[in-house]
Amino acid sequence: MVAEDHFIQTIVGVGILLFASKLMAELFLRFKLPIVLGELIAGMIIGPFALGAYIIGPDGAPLLQLTSEIRVLGEIGAIVILFMAGLEMTPKEFIRGGKASFTVGTLGVVVPFFVGLLVFQFFGFDTFQSMLIATALTATSIAISIQVLNEFGKLKTPEARLIIGAAVVDDILAIAVLSVVTSIGGGDISTVSPQDVMITVLQVLGIFGAMLLVSVLVMPRVMNQKLWKGKGSVEAVATASFFGAAALAGTLGLSPIVGAFAVGMALSTTRTFKQVEQFIDKIGLIFAPLFFGIVGAQVDFRAVDLNVLMLSGVIVVVAIATKLFGCGLPAMLFLKSRARGMRVGIGMISRGEVGLIVAGVGVTTGSLMPEVYSTIIIMVAVTTIITPIWLKIEYKKEMRGSKRGAPGGAARGAPS
Repeated sequence: MVAEDHFIQTIVGVGILLFASKLMAELFLRFKLPIVLGELIAGMIIGPFALGAYIIGPDGAPLLQLTSEIRVLGEIGAIVILFMAGLEMTPKEFIRGGKASFTVGTLGVVVPFFVGLLVFQFFGFDTFQSMLIATALTATSIAISIQVLNEFGKLKTPEARLIIGAAVVDDILAIAVLSVVTSIGGGDISTVSPQDVMITVLQVLGIFGAMLLVSVLVMPRVMNQKLWKGKGSVEAVATASFFGAAALAGTLGLSPIVGAFAVGMALSTTRTFKQVEQFIDKIGLIFAPLFFGIVGAQVDFRAVDLNVLMLSGVIVVVAIATKLFGCGLPAMLFLKSRARGMRVGIGMISRGEVGLIVAGVGVTTGSLMPEVYSTIIIMVAVTTIITPIWLKIEYKKEMRGSKRGAPGGAARGAPS
């Protein structure tokens, strides 16, 4: 009976979050705001730490509860979104942009980590706590930016490709940094040598490289249309492949989304590409809003006081500035455009899964004080909200500039 109640809680929660996300998305669409922002805010409003706590079910418990199954569905949503992003970039395009992606992605980890480490040590936090906060500042939540770029039809622009490529490198390196920091576990930092750090980073990069190579070599053969003639077979095999790759990546110590992205890129050059793309777009209509709704629902503002707000202000400023300068400046050089480089910096601001993971690790091990945990959660929430708004403003500027530049003020020059 307990298991049945838990199952009912899960399906009720999924229904509420999905409905609220799409309802808010419709509202934001009418006000010409990014729908992903509406989905995030819907989660915050209806979540168990806000209105959801007061909507009581028949058993007297809150109707919306973030069960472990709902959280898993959110993670599956992130995997689907990254597979969709992988389909938009061929392996050749990824390799061609390798130098730019690697440079921007690496600086997007190195700059936030060391600036964060110095700033929070200056504020009196011990070295390990400062390292945990700095690690939370490293990784980009690419799913947010992808959704906004897709909404504007900009996924094939140079800055979008650089954002996606750099964010993948960023995510891989952030996982490596997290592996190093958690291995210290509050112990003596002096026992960790630069060689150990370098070996860990190279291992993580090597695993991703091997996964991408195997995917590129194997997936075109697996997805041969002569093998799969039954209705839905191609779609099912593609789904099984990216879920399998995600599971393998997770098992090997990478973020599961990296595996899904690799398979997406491998499938982007196959003859079944269009068939898979049309199918996954339909799946994304459900999992994308659910993912953003669940992310929003996890934001808990109950522990906020003046000290937390002040510390949060500092960490948010550091989070925004380090990505803008760490990623935006080198992107300007590679893209030879200040505006495009700026968009790359903005697109990399949003934090997400890794930030939440770091906060969870810190609290579980007792390494983070409760107020520091709250500041990391607020930083993730604020950067997640800022990114789609800022990106939309930048693209609106571009569209207005194009209209003014068109003969007679016509919109012919405006991008679609």
